[in-house]
Amino acid sequence: MNPPILIETHDRVGLIRFNRPEVYNALNDAAMDALAAALDAFEADEAIRCVVLTGSAKAFAAGADIVAIRQMDFMDAYKGNFITRNWERLKTFRKPVIAAVSGVALGGGCEVAMMCDIVFAADTARFALPEVKIGTLPGAGGTQRLPRAVGKAKAMDLVLRGRMMDAAEAERCGLVSHVVPADSLLDEALAAAREIAGHSLPVLMMLKESVNRAFESPLGEGLLFERRTLHASFALHDQKEGMAAFAEKRKPRFEDR
Repeated sequence: MNPPILIETHDRVGLIRFNRPEVYNALNDAAMDALAAALDAFEADEAIRCVVLTGSAKAFAAGADIVAIRQMDFMDAYKGNFITRNWERLKTFRKPVIAAVSGVALGGGCEVAMMCDIVFAADTARFALPEVKIGTLPGAGGTQRLPRAVGKAKAMDLVLRGRMMDAAEAERCGLVSHVVPADSLLDEALAAAREIAGHSLPVLMMLKESVNRAFESPLGEGLLFERRTLHASFALHDQKEGMAAFAEKRKPRFEDR
């Protein structure tokens, strides 16, 4: 039996690939448990500074595995802590994550992409939250993250109709960061991840936390958090090294401290 995910390392970048091609990478407990475990390992690995999450040419992920959950009732979902138990490890992962999306990212697959920090989309990518068509609604952040990314009107249009959005529309409305040719998707995402990985890891983590705080706080509180984080950065060796390198017109040698 094939493992539900495949894991690689590329220099200081971790690569996680969904690996259930027979069901277009539909997300079941085994896949999400494996994803959470891989993220745990990459977070503990001081050599890894950025992670790329991807699927196959045909599917990033075709949502939750409906066959696996169709008989679930309220108590099954509630007592089993469905979604919260393993899907949300992406939300708490402290290092940057790039989603590299090719083919379909439907339902939970689209929601997983939205949990990532940057989204690269192949020109073949298609996004949708089609849960309305099967008598339910998104539950891994779709109704909350999508309006923050694309605005209320576009989000309502997508979730109430369950319609498909192509990569060009997704880029126009702010759901994805970059659209690239399908045959260069992974190369482009890995190149961006290597660029990110060249920076100081503590600073990358501070930046990620600060940007995410913007969605959780009023502006005044967010600005205060940013200011205090800036102040804290002056205690870093890497801040001193980065500014010295700038003054001396050389490349900084960050030590992640």
